[in-house]
Amino acid sequence: MTSTLTPQPVERQQPERLGTPPRRRTRALALPEARWAAAATALFLLALPLQLTGAPAWTWGPLYALAYVTGGWEPGWEGLKALKDRTLDVDLLMVVAALGAAAIGQVMDGALLIVIFATSGALEALATARTADSVRGLLDLAPATATRLSPDGSEQAVAVEELTVGDIVLVRPGERVGADGRVLDGASEVDQATITGEPLPAPKERGDEVFAGTLNGTGALRVRVERDASDSVIARIVRMVQEASETKAPTQLFIEKIEQRYSLGMVAATLAVFLVPLAFGAQLTDALLRAMTFMIVASPCAVVLATMPPLLSAIANAGRHGVLVKSAVVMERLGQVDAVALDKTGTLTEGSPRVTDVRPLPGSGLDEGEVLTLAAAAERPSEHPLARAVVDAARERGLDLPEGRAFTSAPGVGVTAVVGGRAVAVGAPARLLDAADGTAVKREECGRTAAELQESGRTAVLVVVDGTPAGLLGIADRLRPDAAATIASLTRLTGSAPVLLTGDNPRAAAHLAAEAGIDDVRAGLLPQDKLDAVRELESAGRKVLVVGDGVNDAPALAAAHTGIAMGRAGSDLALETADAVIVRDELTAVPATVALSRRARRLVVQNLVIAGVFIAGLVVWDLAGDLPLPLGVAGHEGSTVLVGLNGLRLLREGAWQRAAAGGSG
Repeated sequence: MTSTLTPQPVERQQPERLGTPPRRRTRALALPEARWAAAATALFLLALPLQLTGAPAWTWGPLYALAYVTGGWEPGWEGLKALKDRTLDVDLLMVVAALGAAAIGQVMDGALLIVIFATSGALEALATARTADSVRGLLDLAPATATRLSPDGSEQAVAVEELTVGDIVLVRPGERVGADGRVLDGASEVDQATITGEPLPAPKERGDEVFAGTLNGTGALRVRVERDASDSVIARIVRMVQEASETKAPTQLFIEKIEQRYSLGMVAATLAVFLVPLAFGAQLTDALLRAMTFMIVASPCAVVLATMPPLLSAIANAGRHGVLVKSAVVMERLGQVDAVALDKTGTLTEGSPRVTDVRPLPGSGLDEGEVLTLAAAAERPSEHPLARAVVDAARERGLDLPEGRAFTSAPGVGVTAVVGGRAVAVGAPARLLDAADGTAVKREECGRTAAELQESGRTAVLVVVDGTPAGLLGIADRLRPDAAATIASLTRLTGSAPVLLTGDNPRAAAHLAAEAGIDDVRAGLLPQDKLDAVRELESAGRKVLVVGDGVNDAPALAAAHTGIAMGRAGSDLALETADAVIVRDELTAVPATVALSRRARRLVVQNLVIAGVFIAGLVVWDLAGDLPLPLGVAGHEGSTVLVGLNGLRLLREGAWQRAAAGGSG
């Protein structure tokens, strides 16, 4: 059973209160599939203990009958509708098999089969609805209103849908940008993580482009609107996710690929087993019994269970280790990947800036601890991510931070404060050096050190004390400790090194990729560019696994053969769009899950061979000899139990440990 995301009209709703966008999330029981599955399960659980304790059949028989009706009517009806299109699917076959089991007294077995199929359908419907919720809720990242400036300078609050190209809007500190446009006046730093995935806010001044839904920092901006709301980057992400979900090839379990031929063949053979003996004078009862026995022993229950237990066991084992795989189809597909594309920020890296270098300048008279102490004391009142990184670094080193006075912040420049009677400025070297004192040699040394830090992928921050450059800090997003090992494992599994897809700048991306062992780096990408890169790989015949965490990764996650989201800091859209989620944020779980999937696929093949041998043997016995119905049922159930137990081997702890350690699948 598979589905794709169905596009639905997006209607913007007003937030319930300022700054709190409404959260769209379908409740499980709001779906009819879930209600019917819950009813069937409840009825089955009521009937089972009554039957097992020897209660009269009239107490549990009606409960089982109701379970058949509530859980089986929908797949049965869908199967009948498929018959109108001359298609016979496994769902209808399972309903027929369940009814056949009931006809020969195996009422509980048939009811269990119904419950399993109803529950599976409900989970699929819920996953589809939740994904649609996230797509429709994505536009809530952008504000519902914006402040439009009239030619006379007056302000007017308008709905963002009313903005037209050429309008001028005012974006105050801390507000979200209401429309895609270009800065006319002002300076600030804008958090663009939802669009580009960059870990640090981007400085914005006259002439720079800004995107709807991004978060403004401490400065005010006047922005000329350059795109309608329906054509903003955020709106295009919505459309890309919808289109990718629609065009993604339908996924099927291995057994579903042969269900048509098997189903038609089984129905035709059952009719032949019933009608041919009748034509030669056999008794109706004998012919019916032989045909019923044939239908039971040839039914695909064992084949279906040959596929499901290994995959479900792998899902359960992965879940115990912090990996949520959303369906058996996904678990099967994970083992097929032969190319991997990784996001950088929050996936390959920790997603938060950290101080990596402290460089006192010669002649400043300060050591590393003193430079960091003065910078952290000055930055402590600031809410900027770089400021938090500096303060955190000082605290990690156990430095005592004196109180700063006369704190000021200039967007795009930095902060100033008086610390211990000394005037301290911390900010961008290009801006602070212009106003700093010092010899040309010292200024040249400062510029050389800043360039060295920036060449190595760091953001350089200058510390000026009493008007003289005193030192530089290097700040960067830190590679995850397990990143290099994960890249090596994925390379062994797929036979080729992963590709890095990031919206960050090429210099920082190349530095991180070199540390992790990645050669193919594609930087400065917008969501459309990431989607195009995935499609390029897939057009070359590759089955691509995309690993990401942000809104900007969602189109690529939806379009890829399989998508995995990092769960701890992942956006709602990425988590719902992805096929699997790494809940504990352990990157090494990605290759372990792929290896576990490959082992599950091998067990599926083993089980199909076992089930095929049993079915063939019992069918030959029934056709060539006189197979007693109880023995046929026992053989059929025995094969089902055997393949089920074989698949459950993947529940063991050792299965995950071997997958995590193997790397080669």
